[in-house]
Amino acid sequence: MIYHLLYPLYTTHIAFNVIKYISFRTISAMLTSLLISFVLGPWFIKKLKELRVGQRVREDVPSRHQEKEGTPTMGGSLIIIAVIGSTLLWSNLKNPYVWLVLFTTISFALIGFIDDFRKVKRGKGVSVKGKIAFQMAIALIGGCILFTFPDFVPQLTFPFFKNLRPDLGVLYLLIIILVLVGTSNAVNLTDGLDGLAIGPIMITAGTFALFTYLAGHHEFARYLQIPFTRGCGELSIFCGAIVGAGLGFLWFNAYPAQVFMGDTGSLSLGGALGMVAVIAKQELLLFIVGGIFVIEALSVIIQVGFFKLKRKRVFRMAPIHHHFELKGWAEPKIIVRFWIVAIILGLIAISTLKLR
Repeated sequence: MIYHLLYPLYTTHIAFNVIKYISFRTISAMLTSLLISFVLGPWFIKKLKELRVGQRVREDVPSRHQEKEGTPTMGGSLIIIAVIGSTLLWSNLKNPYVWLVLFTTISFALIGFIDDFRKVKRGKGVSVKGKIAFQMAIALIGGCILFTFPDFVPQLTFPFFKNLRPDLGVLYLLIIILVLVGTSNAVNLTDGLDGLAIGPIMITAGTFALFTYLAGHHEFARYLQIPFTRGCGELSIFCGAIVGAGLGFLWFNAYPAQVFMGDTGSLSLGGALGMVAVIAKQELLLFIVGGIFVIEALSVIIQVGFFKLKRKRVFRMAPIHHHFELKGWAEPKIIVRFWIVAIILGLIAISTLKLR
């Protein structure tokens, strides 16, 4: 909106020319979403408390979590409001990729919101099969929309290999569904400790802010030998907005948390990052930079699968962050160490730009 209002004025004064630069608008979106989170945060948490939208703690988690019973949840709504608001303010709204990512974010947020609302009111959310079915439907719709874009090519890009880009044709829709649904649920599984999920989310979003910018710049993409996607650079603004909103949310979500993001935040942000990775043609790279999410999801799969086969557990509890809790690690230590691993994985992902 600001882009469309102010950029045309560069003919009147050269100072307005800065609005055309994606880098400037990415930083502006980051600061705007951060400000929205800071300003609305206290009021938002207060309203959640008044509405008695409190977290219900499961009995099968470590006992120390019982003291978190009643902490306001659905705080992901604050993140989504900040992200959407700043994206609409600073993006080129004629760019179809912006609207596709916003569609994905809002759709997954609605699934999470319904799930959170049912948990608060009835004590039981949407069934796992129901959530996955809705997620797959949204991912399929988003994939079909993406196939209508003239510049989109259904190729799968492999990190570290510059010429390995198989064209999957319509089968690429399966990749889109796998990436969006898998990332969404993996982020949801990671959201089990105060501030644990939002850290890797910001790191992943920041990494993809760089990759989408490079993928949308023809010269940079050619030099680095990564797939060029015309218009993809505008998604840097969206990713920057996630980083800013995440920082603002972390102010209230840091240990001990005043609010939880709930499924409203985890499902929507996971789905959004998945769609960004698909558009930037860096689907597999998401599994590197988002390695924390992958590890959390795999720990659950391994735990469940091994228990069904051998009636034994590999971990003391899954997801794996609970395993470390039961080993005696303090919650803040687990959180910070997971963040450190996420930063390392982000640096590894960035290194693939030259290691080809």
